[in-house]
Parts: sequence; structure tokens; C-alpha cells
Amino acid sequence: MSLQALEQTAKALVRRGKGILAADESNATMSKRLESVGVVPSEETRRSYRSAMLSTPGLEDNISGVILFDETIRQRMDDGTLFPEHLNRRGIIPGIKVDTGAKPLAGHPNETVTEGLDGLRGRCKEYYSMGARFAKWRAVISISRDCPTEASISVNAHALARYAAICQEQGLVPIIEPEVLMSGPHTLEDCASVTAMALSAVYSQCQIQGIQLSGTILKPNMVLPGTEAPPSSADEVARATSTVLNENVPSDVAGIAFLSGGQSDFEATLHLNQVNQLSGNSPWPLTFSYGRALLADALGHWSKSQVKEAQSKLHHRSKMNGLASTGQWEESLEK
Repeated sequence: MSLQALEQTAKALVRRGKGILAADESNATMSKRLESVGVVPSEETRRSYRSAMLSTPGLEDNISGVILFDETIRQRMDDGTLFPEHLNRRGIIPGIKVDTGAKPLAGHPNETVTEGLDGLRGRCKEYYSMGARFAKWRAVISISRDCPTEASISVNAHALARYAAICQEQGLVPIIEPEVLMSGPHTLEDCASVTAMALSAVYSQCQIQGIQLSGTILKPNMVLPGTEAPPSSADEVARATSTVLNENVPSDVAGIAFLSGGQSDFEATLHLNQVNQLSGNSPWPLTFSYGRALLADALGHWSKSQVKEAQSKLHHRSKMNGLASTGQWEESLEK
């Protein structure tokens, strides 16, 4: 695919008022979520749940793309239509998770490196033929007294850039996701420092490896204090996040789609809205690529066979975050 085509896809994914639905949980993770609401996990129950969510009326109003998993991209809607074909018919771009998970980083306890580069070219070629037009790779960076090490930052940045290069070669827009985890007692300032370090390393590697940044999307964490630390205000989160992004993300990146990273539905929307209100002159669109922050309530209703209610919850959360991506959300709209 040409750079122009990659740019068009990237821009479509982050266009005003829209964001990305992350429905790319692994089979094991999705099965745990089904179990948590009393549903026996199986290939069929995973398919049935996702088919119901992708059938949501009006989903295309605020969802530009959906990230699928290897099992999911091969599955069919209740009417027999393949998931990617169903999404395309609705004007939603199909995407695919291509990494194979975070594995222990040799010689560095409590740190990981995301694997999946072996055979990636062939997988990307196959996924493209199945209708995928973008991909996602998640690196995981943890904060503790001894972490992250330089090794953790370096190997994950290198892998993200290699993944991005292979994706672009095969016609897929790469979503680059270096996630700094919320777990721990670290401060907002600690998160800002580590996030800046990770982003700087990622874009240094992207430059070395010749990535066309205008055909990429960044999926970062927001700058937040750890789960065991005192909370920060939405304004503090927005200011810290904006500062880190402005200082470390090249302006030619097509857009930024935040991950929710353990925030509640409400917090993820509030913080996205606040960042957009603060960043009126940002060089990139600032939107969302949420999973649980869009689907948590919906899953609970679906598990009780309340399909219309589940779809209504997903549509509402998508709409609220669509508004937040333009800085036009208000808490009163949640009622």
C-alpha cells in the first residue's frame, strides 16, 4: 500500500468525533471476562457476545475502527457474514492485534518484552487479505523502585518500530502502544517521567528504522498516578499528559488514541475531554481506543440476555467519548 493510502486510513481512524473500539482480547482474557459475569466461555459464546456488540445500532456514529483478535477476524456474525465484511459495510475499518503477548525479559525480573516479530510479515499479509487495514502491538512498561530499566525501554521500543515497519510494508497502519501501567504507588510525576522516556525511545527507533509517521497512530497511556497513590485532579492529569505528548511525540504522527488503562468508564471520558479542552492547538487529533471503558456495562447486560440494553450501553459510551474527543462532553449528558 502506498504512503498516501496509509495516511488516508490513519486519518479516517482518528477523524473528528470518532474513536476505536478495542475488541482484541485474547481467547484467555475474553474467557475470564465471560466467566466474571457467569457465562461459560467457549468459542461460540465469545463469538455470540462480539456479534451482539458489533450489531449495535448506530455504532458507526462514533466508532471508526474495531481491533479484532486472530480468532475473531475469522468468525461470523449471526447472519453468517464475516466480522470484517460486516464492519466494512457499516463504514467501520477492521483492525487486528498482531503481537503474541508480553513475555518475561531475560535477566530483568518483573519486566517484559512483547513478542511476535517471528512470522509477522506472513501474518500481516494474511490479515490484509482478510480485510484488516490497521494493526496493534502493545508493549508493557512497569514502574517500581527498580523499573523500568534501560533494557526494558530499549527492547520494547525496538520491537514496536520493527512491527511498525513490517505493518507498513504490508499495507497496514500500525497503532503503536507503549503502555506505562498504572499499578503501584508511583506519583503523577513518576508516570510523566517514564512515559516521556518510553515515547522518546520509541520515536528514536522509528526514525532509525524509517517509519512513515504520517501513516501511524500512537496509543499511549494518559499520565496518571499509580493505583496505590493519592489521586490527581482531571486538570492535573490533562496538563501532565499534554506536556509529555507535546514534548515527545512528533507532529507528523497521524493521531493519538488513548488507552483507558484501568480507569473507570467515567474517568476515561472525563480525562479525554479535559485533555482536548486543554490542547486546542494540538498538532494531532486526540481520541480514544478503549475496550473495557466502552464495554464493561454492556457485557453485564449481555450476560443476562439483555441484548438491546447492552447495545444501548455501548452506543452511549461511544457517543460520550466521541464528544470527549472534541472537548464537548459534559457530566450532565451521562444522565
